[in-house]
Amino acid sequence: MKQIYDDVALLESSTPTSDPITTDMRTLTEEIGKFAKDKKIEIDTLKVREEYRRDFLGNVSHELKTPLFTVQGYIETLLDGALNDKNVRKKYLQRANKGVDRLMYIVKDLDLITKLEVGELNLFRENFDIVELIEGVFDLLEMKADKKNIVLTFDMEYPRPIYVYADKDKIQRVISNLLVNSVKYGRRDGTTEVSVENLIKNKVIIRVTDNGEGIPKRQMHRIFERFYRVDQSGSRKEGGSGLGLAIVKHIIEAHEEKIYVESEIEVGSEFSFTLEKSKVGAEH
Repeated sequence: MKQIYDDVALLESSTPTSDPITTDMRTLTEEIGKFAKDKKIEIDTLKVREEYRRDFLGNVSHELKTPLFTVQGYIETLLDGALNDKNVRKKYLQRANKGVDRLMYIVKDLDLITKLEVGELNLFRENFDIVELIEGVFDLLEMKADKKNIVLTFDMEYPRPIYVYADKDKIQRVISNLLVNSVKYGRRDGTTEVSVENLIKNKVIIRVTDNGEGIPKRQMHRIFERFYRVDQSGSRKEGGSGLGLAIVKHIIEAHEEKIYVESEIEVGSEFSFTLEKSKVGAEH
């Protein structure tokens, strides 16, 4: 029994233990049971990580492969003789260029999310009007929304500025990614509504609500994963890197804030996140 106990202790630690060794069978059984349970948890965790690693590598490969093959196809066609046709040459080069743009978009997003995950991306916090920032994003995405006749709007008029203290560029990215997603999965002739509400004394909550197709409950826990797409076919046609929501989550968490999501099939989705109010805003 003493030998068994010594073997178990050796597995748990490479340094000898100075604790007294018991030969009580119940205590020994409990120790072995605890050791086995801890090792099972460790093995299960490693399995999950390995599965995640395989999924991630598979997704990266798929996302990069599509635009790479597109570019390769057009270049090979040009080299095979289409280069001599001025009209075809210009059209194919433009399409190849779009494929390169897509590749650059994915690589830049991967670089951003990697820096966010390892904490290498510094936040430059400042006081700014969140209402003005949202209006700016509305203007940038107006043409994209118009293609599906989706209206981007506030839930009400905001006659006065609402100042927050955060990294302005990163929060603009958050708002933009959420609105792009709402348009991508939104119904034609639909609406995406943004609201800014007081949560507690020093916090506001920004809500982005659409009346789109919604997210199935079984997929809700995965939507912030890198490259995970609710609609595997339709969303790929819409483009994007597949990293939008993962970037949103990391930016909000880098601010030490919270992000929430509620959704119902055929009703729509609501993404919301908190931000710190600016002390400057309290003076306005």
